[in-house]
Amino acid sequence: MPNQVTKMNVLKPSAVDFKKQLAALLHRNSESQGDQVEESVAEIVQQVRAHGDTALFALTEQYDRFKVNAQNLQIPVERLESALKSIPNEQRQSLQYAAARIRDYHQHQLQESWQYQEQDGTVLGQKVTPIKRVGLYVPGGKAAYPSSVLMNAIPAKVAGVEQLVMVSPTPGGVLNDVVLAAARIAGIDTVLRIGGAQAIAALAYGTQSVEPVDKITGPGNIYVATAKKQVFGQVGIDMIAGPSEVLVIADESVNPDWVAMDLFAQAEHDELAQSIFLTLSETMAERVQSSIERLLPEMERKHVIAESLANNGAIIVAETSEQLIEIADFIAPEHLEIFTVDAESLAQKINNAGAIFIGPFSAESMGDYCAGPNHVLPTSGTARFSSPLGVYDFQKRTSIINISEQGAQTIGRHASIIARGESLTGHARSAEYRIDT
Repeated sequence: MPNQVTKMNVLKPSAVDFKKQLAALLHRNSESQGDQVEESVAEIVQQVRAHGDTALFALTEQYDRFKVNAQNLQIPVERLESALKSIPNEQRQSLQYAAARIRDYHQHQLQESWQYQEQDGTVLGQKVTPIKRVGLYVPGGKAAYPSSVLMNAIPAKVAGVEQLVMVSPTPGGVLNDVVLAAARIAGIDTVLRIGGAQAIAALAYGTQSVEPVDKITGPGNIYVATAKKQVFGQVGIDMIAGPSEVLVIADESVNPDWVAMDLFAQAEHDELAQSIFLTLSETMAERVQSSIERLLPEMERKHVIAESLANNGAIIVAETSEQLIEIADFIAPEHLEIFTVDAESLAQKINNAGAIFIGPFSAESMGDYCAGPNHVLPTSGTARFSSPLGVYDFQKRTSIINISEQGAQTIGRHASIIARGESLTGHARSAEYRIDT
């Protein structure tokens, strides 16, 4: 491992091209997918849409080396139960602990229907109902993400989703007991052993063995993300997630080793992950650099971390508090950690972040698993306009309009005037029929 990759690049806001450097680092202007991936996924989606089970089963055998059919497609609930019993007791207790905290937090997000009555008897309101059927994608193979199962499934169940269908590939036919245990804890109704773009297409359009869903959530590789993008409109989706990100803001009040390890925690996801340290202190910047160089050699995934930090990481030394806030809002990170003496006050001033971790004991890694708030967060700067996954993503809102005869006299007259101004006489006359002459 070359020495230079243990040192993070330092960006100075005083540099003439600082904004350009920062924008380039954030990949804001880069294309998210290649044409080849788009074309491959489009072909897979079309095959499943046109040929149903035949294409789904053939593609599963091709990519997962497993012969799936209508009989073995669904994993029986008894198998989920046995998986829950087979994992180590300590692991089972931690998953149940996490599930309880996630459920408690998301209960606070429940929205209820409401309405009000005006003086003339007109009733207006909003009806809130759960989405009926939701598909949850969970990566398979070497990757095991029981936390993603809990974070996607539990808000859906809190919202009242009637049917929650989990799809997860089983390469070589091998089942992941930890993932199945999490599915059982979360109360998932159906688990199907399919994955990849073909599973997304099956959920969106349905096949002879897979009933279509109304919305698809959950993480996946570039092919899964592209498939979700292509079927959006036929079904709803949660978001198109990019590589994991963290922005750590810290002053000299916190141990620089803690900062370095939190940067590592994001960088170890993969080489594309992004870890940025922002500070007002040159001294703290130097201390964090030293901690990185000293601690990196002992990390199991040091080569992944080193490449991530070298290519996508940075240390930024701001000159003023106002500049620091401006930079943080421009980055709009997925995860924002604030470890300063005025952390709570600073958190109130920053508007763009998926999740904010306040104070030195609020490690982002705890939020990944069991703090309670959802770890499915907007990435790639989309925290400027997007929110974390939550109960509201599994509920839909319907407007209620019950206009009284008296109310129609006034509302109808104004509607008629506006409609005629738009040259839509059918609209105008429809309203006018309700007006007493």
